[in-house]
Amino acid sequence: MQRLYELGARRVLVTGTGPLGCVPAELAMRSRNGECAPELQQAAALFNPQLTEMLLSLNSQLGSDVFIAANTQLMNSDFIRDPQAFGGMLWQGLYNGLGLCTQLSNLCPNRDVYAFWDPFHPSERANRFIVRQIMTGSSEYMNPMNLSTIIALDSRI
Repeated sequence: MQRLYELGARRVLVTGTGPLGCVPAELAMRSRNGECAPELQQAAALFNPQLTEMLLSLNSQLGSDVFIAANTQLMNSDFIRDPQAFGGMLWQGLYNGLGLCTQLSNLCPNRDVYAFWDPFHPSERANRFIVRQIMTGSSEYMNPMNLSTIIALDSRI
């Protein structure tokens, strides 16, 4: 991060990990009742706050909010935990951990209703929710500020 700053970077968005234990591949391999893999969730829960603290500390040393932390674990967990609140996203196969949800796939004829397009990656629909939080989310999602605030601040320079 320091090297990026030395090379001239003045705004860098840094994403943490998503909910590693809740991705469809892990659910398909480890889950019996749809519960997330606790050891992977714990790893993400340890890493993400430390990443945010490191970035805030580095910003403090630099005297500027250069590095912005995106809490992608929380963003993903929102639609995984309560899919009905986001339009009722569905899963394919055993926890969507099987096959690919692509235009050529017969597994999911309407890809717009799925949370994941493969065993690891959020779908375009899910990414819209993630981007909304990156753009306008509170400090719980974006720290020290969201992208809309950055754009407003930087447009004054």
